[in-house]
Amino acid sequence: MTKRDSFEIGGVAIDAGTRKTVNLPISTLSDHTPVTMSVHVIHGKRPGPTMFVSAGIHGDEVIGVEILRRLLRTKSLGSLRGTLLVVPIVNAFGFHNHSRYLPDRRDLNRCFPGTPTGSLASRLAHDFMSHVVERCSFGVDLHSAAIHRTNLPQIRVSGTSRKKMELAHAFGAPVILTSALRDGSLRAAARDRGIDVLLYEAGEGLRFDEMYVRAGVAGILRVMATREMLPRKAVTPAKAASILCKSSKWVRAPAGGLLRAFKSEGDVVEDGELLAAVSDPFGENEVELFASFDGIIIGRAVMPIVNEGDAIYHIAEVVSNARAETAVEDLSVQLEEDPLFDEDEII
Repeated sequence: MTKRDSFEIGGVAIDAGTRKTVNLPISTLSDHTPVTMSVHVIHGKRPGPTMFVSAGIHGDEVIGVEILRRLLRTKSLGSLRGTLLVVPIVNAFGFHNHSRYLPDRRDLNRCFPGTPTGSLASRLAHDFMSHVVERCSFGVDLHSAAIHRTNLPQIRVSGTSRKKMELAHAFGAPVILTSALRDGSLRAAARDRGIDVLLYEAGEGLRFDEMYVRAGVAGILRVMATREMLPRKAVTPAKAASILCKSSKWVRAPAGGLLRAFKSEGDVVEDGELLAAVSDPFGENEVELFASFDGIIIGRAVMPIVNEGDAIYHIAEVVSNARAETAVEDLSVQLEEDPLFDEDEII
């Protein structure tokens, strides 16, 4: 068998069958501290696709960083075909400041594909695209809800191409939500270059959720096995089919006050079902929130102090409540039965 050529990134060559972390220079802080974007490259002995997995585009979405830390310690990566590029923290500025944004208050996920001479966010977006994304044929980008909100594990995809939906179902998240692309997003820029990107949403900003971390690691491995980057026997197949949802809507607080939530993410609700109540601090006035259609709760607020108009429940419409309940129960059992990866214990 002819030995594969080495993989070059940032002026560093990674030989076939080896792995290495490469620090790509991004910027310099005002105190002259250098800022880099670290990419861990695993270059398999045998040929195959080139894939990226990324987290921390929003600096406060730390669950993705933990997912990729565990992924990199997975023994099955020793059998990798092709090349895997892992970027645990794209936005180091936001990560250090526990912030979603960059220092100029720009959202990196609205600045793709970026330019080498634009704003700080635009330059970072350009570096990530040119050094990582454009070198790959597909990828998985990890996100969470913002602070004070949490999301049920879900895959978001645009369009319904067979290849992309195959990867989405292979991931095995409870919900697949088809959603339109936003201008300036990583997914939109990647699509324009013919690169499929799955977006995994799970958990809360600045927090870990053990079950959702496990779901992320297992899902990435399943996607890799589907593309024959890993042997299928090395991954645990999903026990239930994901629920495909084509639309969703937020239920908002009708008044400000103290929120008492009666439903949680993953709950299947019916049209007209009571979700929560908002009361004033004296208990003199109370307003109830109801579901406006049959669906599954894929996100919710966790902060009990709310203002009028705040987004409280994110509900995705489902075709069959009974099927949705069965799928959620089966996938919940799967998450509980999945083994911890390597040395990790419950967080």
